[in-house]
Amino acid sequence: MSETVEETTAAPVETTDAASAAVEPVATIADQTEELVTPLNYWVPDESAPCYGLPGAVAPLGFFDPLGFSKNMELDGVKRLREAEVMHSRVAMMATVGYLIGESTPTITYGMDVHHTIANNQIPEVPGTVLFPFFLAINIAEATRAAIGWVEPGLGPLFTLRKTYYPGDIKFDPLGLKPKNAKDFATRQTQELQNGRLAMLAAAGMCVQEQINGKGILENLGF
Repeated sequence: MSETVEETTAAPVETTDAASAAVEPVATIADQTEELVTPLNYWVPDESAPCYGLPGAVAPLGFFDPLGFSKNMELDGVKRLREAEVMHSRVAMMATVGYLIGESTPTITYGMDVHHTIANNQIPEVPGTVLFPFFLAINIAEATRAAIGWVEPGLGPLFTLRKTYYPGDIKFDPLGLKPKNAKDFATRQTQELQNGRLAMLAAAGMCVQEQINGKGILENLGF
């Protein structure tokens, strides 16, 4: 009788272990699926759409990629391209303003004389006491961005953005301008990209123009 009881009580234990082993992979798959469809700033990657449906396409050109940089690219690659575009856009927007302010307003280096060295030639003339904190701030900003958005070397493939990171969103919004719904966010993101794309062309044009005739931007326009 005692042997029968032992055999009867041992059987359910084996069944429970087998059930646990069967349930565990299912839970893992569910977690992975949930991670893939979790919206990032209201955006869910759509494989059927150009650039997985990221904002930025606007009339009259719509989606514009004549050289096919994003063609057949995986999601991680598309996110990395968008990260580069957003960051270069922001730098270019600051650069276009910087050209005008640096050349045509009173500055630390040149005092009240507003017709001074063109922007292309200013860095060698700026004192180290001004350049050091400037470049230090740039390094801190870039290190912070990398820590927020990029996978650390050794913990995953190189040059990979975090799964939970939306390209360009470093959580810096001191004025609370970030929209609160999907439509408004996509519109604001497209506006930022369009202004940034124009600024990249403008900054390049300013640089070339100054190299050609050696005049400042406003000076070249007669101001």
